[in-house]
Amino acid sequence: MPCPSRRAGITLSLGLIVSVLAFAEAGGLRYPEARKAAIVDDYHGTKVADPYRWLEKADDPETQRWAEAENALTHSLLEGPPREAIKKRLQELYDYPRVGLPEALNGRYFYTRNSGLQNQSVLFVREGIAGPERVLLDPNTLSPDGTVALTMTSVTRDGSLMAYTLSRSGSDRQEIFVREVATARDRPDHLLWAKFTSLAWTPNNDGFYYTRHPVPGTVPAGDENYYAKLYYHRLGEPQEKDALAFERTEAKDIGLGADVTRDGRFLILTSYRGSSGNSEIHILDRRVAGSKPFLLFSGFEHRRIYIAALEGRLYFRTDEGAPLGRVVSVDLGKGEREAREVLPEGADSLSEVALVNRRLAVVRLHNASHRVLLHSLDGKLEREIELPDLGSVGGLSGEPEDHELFLGFGSYTHPGTPYRYDFARERLTEFEPVRGKADGGAYQTSQVFFPSKDGTRVSMFLVHKKGLAKDGHRPTLLYGYGGFNISETPVYSPSRFVWLERGGVLAVANLRGGGEYGEAWHQAGMQERKQNVFDDFIAAAEWLIANGYTRPSSLAIQGGSNGGLLVGAAMVQRPELFGAVVCQVPVADMLRYHLFTVGRFWIPEYGSSEDPQQFAFLYRYSPYHNVKEGVAYPATLVTTADTDDRVAPGLAKKFAARLQSAAGGQRPILIRIETKAGHGGGKPVSKQIDEQADVYRFLLWQVGES
Repeated sequence: MPCPSRRAGITLSLGLIVSVLAFAEAGGLRYPEARKAAIVDDYHGTKVADPYRWLEKADDPETQRWAEAENALTHSLLEGPPREAIKKRLQELYDYPRVGLPEALNGRYFYTRNSGLQNQSVLFVREGIAGPERVLLDPNTLSPDGTVALTMTSVTRDGSLMAYTLSRSGSDRQEIFVREVATARDRPDHLLWAKFTSLAWTPNNDGFYYTRHPVPGTVPAGDENYYAKLYYHRLGEPQEKDALAFERTEAKDIGLGADVTRDGRFLILTSYRGSSGNSEIHILDRRVAGSKPFLLFSGFEHRRIYIAALEGRLYFRTDEGAPLGRVVSVDLGKGEREAREVLPEGADSLSEVALVNRRLAVVRLHNASHRVLLHSLDGKLEREIELPDLGSVGGLSGEPEDHELFLGFGSYTHPGTPYRYDFARERLTEFEPVRGKADGGAYQTSQVFFPSKDGTRVSMFLVHKKGLAKDGHRPTLLYGYGGFNISETPVYSPSRFVWLERGGVLAVANLRGGGEYGEAWHQAGMQERKQNVFDDFIAAAEWLIANGYTRPSSLAIQGGSNGGLLVGAAMVQRPELFGAVVCQVPVADMLRYHLFTVGRFWIPEYGSSEDPQQFAFLYRYSPYHNVKEGVAYPATLVTTADTDDRVAPGLAKKFAARLQSAAGGQRPILIRIETKAGHGGGKPVSKQIDEQADVYRFLLWQVGES
């Protein structure tokens, strides 16, 4: 549904915008004119123009006028009966009850539920597995437009207290509160300046460890996103009295997280650099007065992820010495500091591990879909938990002594559903049934493999109606990400059925840079090897055309964030290959991305223009810098949000302005700029539907049949 101020907060009419801002003619459309500034930077002897740098300043009146004019143009072109029909169908598709992954603590079960069109899911607590439930926290009551989101919860072991975080307008910034589970009342504790925080309770419920960032104004502008420190908050005390527990002073871009073992003895301190989980681990023995943290795993070349502790032995998942992942343990209770291998590297990538029922519940990726295996604590395989279909496991939940394991499962046609595994009966059942509004049985999912430019074998999922004819011009939507060790596995999205129901094909490629085939696959798409990701994506498009699914004019591509970089690079490198592009919250300027928000965390993945060698390969593929005058680019819809504090919205605005100025064809180049929404997390359902209505109206207009 539209927000109260009508369509992303834009109330100015197109006619009024024309009166305050000149328009430029391009491709048959009159685009809002974007001033070209004479800004030229010298990067290691190479002169690089940046004519639209002024668009980086979101609060500048000139930028705001341009953004309002662009939104008005976009809305004027997309509004009308076809969009209203799409929006109505989206509301129907989203309107089904869905339930989150439960967490069981001391006989209480905590989980979220959305009745369908609620802007935010509601947190419930149930007394016993089949007992009565009640609302513990309803974020929908915290703001009239649903833009306050519950982003994290941490419940004490006895199930009596819950620390939780809220974010506003899609921001990554979090505020921390504490709620009594029995009364659903908040305690006076209210902590600020958290971002990407962890919450780790001590066993006596006296307080918890959390990650905090500098107060704005105490560090240079922008640095409030860095210099993370770990603090201990004692319940009932003001934040000013919180004790500093751990910090890393050698670099500002080191993030911190914390866990506490069940017995409260050990504090596990994870320091990470970059956004892929490469980390060092320190340990603090909390039972020894005056003790200092000692380094258990050193170096930021590998991932180390704490799993759980049992009887003094700590278990970790790592890719050190095992690109596909393995499990190791250290018996700190006996004073050991050398890791012992528990579960060796296998043939499939290790995706997630939990210690439940004194066993290791292991999720592995087999050809980009998940399997769940149970191993004894000496690594021996006991059994595989049979999943309902080819799909994805969205999390594991359970404690080392529990007799039940919870897992989330979904696929392209099966809505995400929480399941309960009973160890005594060796049986997997639904915790609660979840049924979508689309007929999943009417569609089929298959997996194909194709060669990339250098011969590398790449996989891709295809979803479409059963019996769909390959007629060579089928509207096809190719989606990709390819970065940060993130795996594109089969997941359910209600909005995609708008496309599938109209006879479209959905293609999802498992590109290098992702985590589908282990750390080597990830590294093959990093830094100077990033072009491999674009080559894989282009090869996927060529395969779809060569195998009779579609043709360039009927082929659309879509990606967001790092995926926005992907489709931006693909369209400027091969504009003739695509009919339409949906480029969402893109990292579009690879020479300046690291100067905004949390961009420095991505340098290990991308590289930095401050380094001469890295500048060379970044400049070669940076979408913004490779737009060429007079090229007939495919129809393009760029999306961003003015309150996105993950990927700076100025990057998308600059890219759109340059495309509009340079475009030599007749296809529209549009930008949609959201308000009171960030990078995507916590976005109200009403805003999700409104954005998806624009996206699918644009796609069906350009490459579809309506």
